[in-house]
Amino acid sequence: MILLFSLFRFFDTEPANRIPVTDFSSFETYLDRKNDTVYVLNFWASWCVPCREELPDFERLHKTYQSERVKVLLISLDMPDQIESRLIPFLDKNNITAEVILLDDPDFNGWINKIDSTWGGGIPATLIYNKDYRVFLDRKTNFEELENIVKPKLIKL
Repeated sequence: MILLFSLFRFFDTEPANRIPVTDFSSFETYLDRKNDTVYVLNFWASWCVPCREELPDFERLHKTYQSERVKVLLISLDMPDQIESRLIPFLDKNNITAEVILLDDPDFNGWINKIDSTWGGGIPATLIYNKDYRVFLDRKTNFEELENIVKPKLIKL
């Protein structure tokens, strides 16, 4: 009985460990890496309908280019207390395997312009960059558009 209880506890707490929670100062290292990897950073939330609609395209990009120098990072702006009740069930239901972190920093005015000076803070929003290139999309996107941005950057590497 004790062994069963321990197993249930392990599986019950494991999902929350799957989604790291970070503040902006810790996250900021993701914004300006100077190497040949193409970084695709998508800001989204599980309560945002356009975000939910485009997320499968980011997953497809992740799977298509996982053996290339492409890093897809999904930055959730959900509430930290909803990781287990909302975020993880959403990710599991949609078979999202790309890396997800939760950005928990309520000082939006302090960090939005550090992502991109043109960003008004709406989501979905995506930053794609490498050492020589940077593009910011403050709207919903799709796989074809993402691939059209990412693929030429890989050829030049």
